Amino acid sequence: MIGARGSVATTAVAGCAAVAAGLRPPTGMVTETPPFTDSGMPALSSLVFGGHDTVNCPLPKRAEELASGGVLPHGLPSAVRAELAAADAEIRPGGPLPGDSRTDEELIDAFAADLRDFVRRRGLAHAVVVNVASTEPLPADGNPRLPASSLYAAAALRAGCPYVNFTPSAGLHHPRLADAALASGLPHAGRDGKTGQTLLRSVLGPMFAQRALAVRSWSGTNLLGGGDGAALADPAAAAAKNAGKERVLADTLGAAPEGEVHIDDVPSLGDWKTAWDHIAFDGFLGTRMVLQTTWQGCDSALAAPLILDLARLISRAHTQGLTGPLPALAFYFKDPVGDAPAALGEQFAELVRFAEVLGEQGDPRPRGSSVREGI
Repeated sequence: MIGARGSVATTAVAGCAAVAAGLRPPTGMVTETPPFTDSGMPALSSLVFGGHDTVNCPLPKRAEELASGGVLPHGLPSAVRAELAAADAEIRPGGPLPGDSRTDEELIDAFAADLRDFVRRRGLAHAVVVNVASTEPLPADGNPRLPASSLYAAAALRAGCPYVNFTPSAGLHHPRLADAALASGLPHAGRDGKTGQTLLRSVLGPMFAQRALAVRSWSGTNLLGGGDGAALADPAAAAAKNAGKERVLADTLGAAPEGEVHIDDVPSLGDWKTAWDHIAFDGFLGTRMVLQTTWQGCDSALAAPLILDLARLISRAHTQGLTGPLPALAFYFKDPVGDAPAALGEQFAELVRFAEVLGEQGDPRPRGSSVREGI
């Protein structure tokens, strides 16, 4: 994982260990529901975690901080301390940090070498790279350097790793990586995980369209803290985040209604967020009406099960020889790659069909195989 010591990554590692050991149910994991039972995805117990980060806080300590904030259950960090420590031992320095004089090619080579070493030392079938780092500003036109998210994406391709971008950052979307992504023969998916306000929009937008109700305006506000809140305090980063939110409404309603989304950093909220939407619409004979929604949730607890889902799905797609963008995974993203429907119900139907495709040939690994998958 890119951003492997952040809240989302820590929650994913701790949650995977807890569910695999039977300490907690797999609530929020779509891949643990009946439509996916026979898809041949790797078992949670077979996943091995590692990654890159620019911070030094060890995962066990980060997990304790999340437990004190109510993100993880009390006592869980102690129960899965060994798994957290094992994952932390596989986290390598990220970058580029201020003062790093390496070229883009040198950074890509270094990150790719880390990935290959991870696979070799741990005896893995392959590694999947998932970007869960903080949101970057949109790349500036004419900048000769790749943004950090694209350096990691390029390294994933170079190391032969399927790639998932759970952030709004450029990643594989950067135009300079288009040819490499096409030539790689690797599956990839993204971008920007759909966990809260936009998840609700992808349900409500189709409702208004199907009931022939004219939406006049759709405005929203997000209050959030933690690393995401701090990153999105940068207007350029917030603009990258809001692009996906706006796409959902434009795609489901046929055109983007009036209104904006505002994102406010409230450090005291920590990993929790509150999102409000104000929707003005016209009914029969032009009667004016309003729908208001409030979404209060924990970012990491919403995102972590989706990270595990995506890692398992794209790993299985890789073993089945699927390549290129996977629009069937649009269910998980605000701004999905490929030609995909925008309404959540249609996206889920596509995901279930995809699960059937993944399971058509059964699991190619022999029974009792101990081959593990890396993230």
